[in-house]
Amino acid sequence: MGRIPVVDVQPVLEGGRWPAKAVVGEAVEVTATVFREGHDAVAASAVLLTPDGSVHTSVRMDVVNRGLDTFRADLVPDATGRWSFRVEGWSDPYGTWAHDAAIKVEAGIDVELMLAEGAALLDRAAGRDGLPADVAAALAAGAAGLRDTERSPGERLAAGLADTVVAALDAQPLREMVTASPDHPLEVQRPLALAGSWYEMFPRSEGASYDAATRTWRSGTLRTAAARLPAIAQMGFDVVYLTPVHPIGTTYRKGRNNSLTPAPGDPGSPYAIGSHEGGHDAIHPDLGTFDDFDAFVARARELGMEVALDLALQCSPDHPWVTEHPEWFTTRLDGTIAYAENPPKKYQDIYPLNFDNDPAGIYAEVRRVLQVWIDHGVTAFRVDNPHTKPLEFWEWLIADVNAAHPDVIFLAEAFTRPAMMHTLAKVGFHQSYTYFTWRTTAEEIGEYLEEVSGSPAAYMRPSFWPTTHDILTPYMQQGGPPAFAIRAILAATGSPTWGIYSGYELVENVPRPGVEEQIDNEKYEYKPRNWFAARQTGIGDLLTRLNAIRREHPALQRLRGLTVHPVTDDATLCFSRRVTAAQSPTGRADTVIVVLNTDPHHTREGVVDLDLTALGVPQDGTVTVRDLLSGDSYTWDAHPFVRLDPWTRCAHVLAVEPS
Repeated sequence: MGRIPVVDVQPVLEGGRWPAKAVVGEAVEVTATVFREGHDAVAASAVLLTPDGSVHTSVRMDVVNRGLDTFRADLVPDATGRWSFRVEGWSDPYGTWAHDAAIKVEAGIDVELMLAEGAALLDRAAGRDGLPADVAAALAAGAAGLRDTERSPGERLAAGLADTVVAALDAQPLREMVTASPDHPLEVQRPLALAGSWYEMFPRSEGASYDAATRTWRSGTLRTAAARLPAIAQMGFDVVYLTPVHPIGTTYRKGRNNSLTPAPGDPGSPYAIGSHEGGHDAIHPDLGTFDDFDAFVARARELGMEVALDLALQCSPDHPWVTEHPEWFTTRLDGTIAYAENPPKKYQDIYPLNFDNDPAGIYAEVRRVLQVWIDHGVTAFRVDNPHTKPLEFWEWLIADVNAAHPDVIFLAEAFTRPAMMHTLAKVGFHQSYTYFTWRTTAEEIGEYLEEVSGSPAAYMRPSFWPTTHDILTPYMQQGGPPAFAIRAILAATGSPTWGIYSGYELVENVPRPGVEEQIDNEKYEYKPRNWFAARQTGIGDLLTRLNAIRREHPALQRLRGLTVHPVTDDATLCFSRRVTAAQSPTGRADTVIVVLNTDPHHTREGVVDLDLTALGVPQDGTVTVRDLLSGDSYTWDAHPFVRLDPWTRCAHVLAVEPS
């Protein structure tokens, strides 16, 4: 333990079993409990170590709860790699002297002794090797002032407690009895691992056409899908995510709306992967060739976007693996292979993999498949149902991929139990879908924002999606265009990473009866869209503005720094995100306040109880804010009144103006 106990160091996952996470330029909050026997002053430093083990930064920690001996500091890594950090507790002789001297000199107790001890202490501090000249000079001046008998005792004490002396010892503290915690791992990744805007599309729908004379469909291709990329880029998205592009099986193929009886020409679900034309390492012939895929990736990069691909580790009955490796599947007592089920849902066109029979073979083959797509420019994978595969597999796979390709990002579609969702993040997934989709009331959303930006922020990065190709909640079904605007604003400002499923701009909100998904689901049919009509909803313009706001404001590119502010109306939500100047990549503080009506049907009004100190403003002061959606400016005190109409202005997204 050492002379100065250092305990409860955070962020540490399972005693260091897995690393905490950060991205380049992100301020990582480090906390610890540091104390000692007796009454002498104790202090602490947070030390950031580069991947080669050298000291990058040592920051004196602030006391945030003196009664509980809690210390905190921010550490900011500036490159990718496996970093580490530790906390060092130490005795602070200057702090001890300053505390005691202030009391004794004022009381007239041991005055000369206290002043002499202070001067000797500052002499010792100034005499250390390697001090900057200005620090040494400030300390020497303090010592001289303490010895100046021509001054009063109070004036001499003031010289020893001068701001210049305090600043010098803050920069170069005199540390005794230094006790270090163990070094704890910190995985530092590129910024897109934390903050980005994703746009999902089914490439076969872009450019698909129907011939009424022959009653047949012609599939869109990767080339026609590439024609959609400029519009996606213009809306400000960073990542274009493609659902599976592989050959689709014909055995038990699903028809429209998940029907068991497909009509001639029905394309089937792209998640029923594999046919005689190939498996996970092949492209559906209707979509084109690898040359076409390469052209799609190249065009996306020209427009400033990256390409993500769905990784769905499952097979149609026609997949080559079924005949080449039947041991990779579960065979039932009647000799048939078990298809996928999530009762009451049944997926007769899909065989799940069984990782128990030949894990080494499956591991090697999946790794080979991933390399195929990485070699063709894929830099992110959206992983379908990762919670149905072994955690140890993901831990190995992601680590192996990132060892060779550290820029590759894995997004977990983990709509599952909390323990599984959180552990998937701990074992390596960079991002995760969340329960955001089903949090709809102001109270639920506020609680969930506080949850995901609290301690889980050290390892789990949420990705907020208002809808997906699988999910259309009752809120979205019933709320009309205001619901789509409300949820887009919430997703874009509530999480550093968010995503939109193609067609959101058209307010596609009609469900298939009895289920929480769209009618005429794109999983089972071609769905070309009238993008000209999308302009009439205004949602596309809103998405464009939201992505621009996110790029302009570092506070929205971070997960920590969130405060939920009470509102007198139970349907109005208010929260803020703030980065201090020291935490901000621009070197300037940034604060954004979001006030939003969660009721898509009615105008709501209420009074916000702003915690102005959380905005960097004295609680009895005022703040000037500019609405980033409307351009309006306001001066607010701690209790502003708001009125929000879901059809005309469902939210304020406010930047706090510098004072």
